[in-house]
Amino acid sequence: MRLKPDTDPVSVIDQSMSSLWRYRGVLPILPDAAVSLTEGWTPLIQVDERTWVKDEARNPTGSFKARGMSMAVSAAVALGVSRLVAPSAGNAAGALAAYGAAAGLDVLVAMPQDTPRPFVLESLQYGAEVELVPGTIADSGRWLVDNLSGGDFDLSTLKEPFRVEGKKTMGYELWEQFDGDLPEVIIYPTGGGTGLVGMWKAFDEMETMGWIGPERPRLVSVQSDGCAPIVEGFRTGRDKTQPWPDPVTTAYGLRVPDPIAGFICLRALRETEGTAVAVAESDIAPAAAAMSATTGVDACPEAGAAWAALELLRGQDWIRDGERVVVFSTGTGLKYR
Repeated sequence: MRLKPDTDPVSVIDQSMSSLWRYRGVLPILPDAAVSLTEGWTPLIQVDERTWVKDEARNPTGSFKARGMSMAVSAAVALGVSRLVAPSAGNAAGALAAYGAAAGLDVLVAMPQDTPRPFVLESLQYGAEVELVPGTIADSGRWLVDNLSGGDFDLSTLKEPFRVEGKKTMGYELWEQFDGDLPEVIIYPTGGGTGLVGMWKAFDEMETMGWIGPERPRLVSVQSDGCAPIVEGFRTGRDKTQPWPDPVTTAYGLRVPDPIAGFICLRALRETEGTAVAVAESDIAPAAAAMSATTGVDACPEAGAAWAALELLRGQDWIRDGERVVVFSTGTGLKYR
């Protein structure tokens, strides 16, 4: 895929498709070869004059993970693999199980033993094999490495190049939904970091094609203070993250103690003049409830963390008057009840 200057959006965007596959001109898989459940093109909900929520719960399986898994499973089918495997804190497992079922491929997911039961049942419902592993998603990843077989295709975060290609479409959607413009601030709850990296990549692609200039939305990575390796790396000026000891958070998607993309996230935050925020664990559930009551969006705990960060940054005047802000709600709250 070679991007060229002065690329007309008409040659990239297929307006007839109401899914992420509308961006066929910048994707590594063509729609005709896609394993799709009609993912992407999620609504951007305006809350007030300067605040919007990107509601990723509208995706198949109820989270943004559908974007990456659709692209990755499509690539796996093209490569002729026999079984798909991945560790997950919850939503990625359900998405992989669903797309694996749609593709007719076997799926094995490893999840932490204390993952909320609805995530486990979801994966089983789609016919996946589920292994519950003591510890965190990092321990689940290590279990998978020890149990891989020759025909397995490992879809762990950024161990293959396709999931980020699906996630980058969130950035393209924002550009379209803001009528060829971008907001000043994007607040994103960050576990593994693929979504943040994907949007950062999308903005670079847009500049290469001449759709935008060098200005970027200021990216904000939000984590819980019970597991904040990206926040710690940002605050201390490190180039890469350090493993977080004893990670604890009820926002299970944020409980990633050693994100493989940590160093890329730090670079993206600094290059966009963004920041990283650790929200108090005790504030996450009340913020999720407040977000739902304010917006009508069924906020998951991860979205609650992002909503709490919005209030913190406004209180610190880091978000300036008149700036447009998009808060990502990365999944439905129903799976946590």
